[in-house]
Amino acid sequence: MNVVQICSRNVVTVRKIDEIVAAARLMRERHVGYLVVTEPDFSGAIERPIGVITDRDIVVGIIAKERDARSLVVGDVMTENPVVLDRLDSITAAVAEMRRIGVRRMPVTGELGQLIGVLSLDDVLDALAGDLHNLAGAVRNEQRIENALRT
Repeated sequence: MNVVQICSRNVVTVRKIDEIVAAARLMRERHVGYLVVTEPDFSGAIERPIGVITDRDIVVGIIAKERDARSLVVGDVMTENPVVLDRLDSITAAVAEMRRIGVRRMPVTGELGQLIGVLSLDDVLDALAGDLHNLAGAVRNEQRIENALRT
């Protein structure tokens, strides 16, 4: 299974020049804690991820440091040049990469580097839970069939 099969396609994005207060408001309105910062490529047709910002970045990088959030833009706080996953990366490779860099979410890009989704550990857990359910069902079904053949 590839990351594109389970990643969320409903990605909330912002621009580097957006006000940080507006980004925080967007997180609240859309019930997310992670925004992908994008900019168009040279043609303007493709949005590429250039950064990410989390609710934790805002709390730790602004509020805990008692900085004035009204004077900041996303580019002041975002993590630049995020590590991204290719749409064809395996789930196993994606989880290994998340573990290596210590993150719960990663942007997923297409063949031209365009943003196509975000993979979260929640997405992976949902997929694994489905697989485990199917495995348990296979065992139960095998037992049912065996019992039916013996009676």
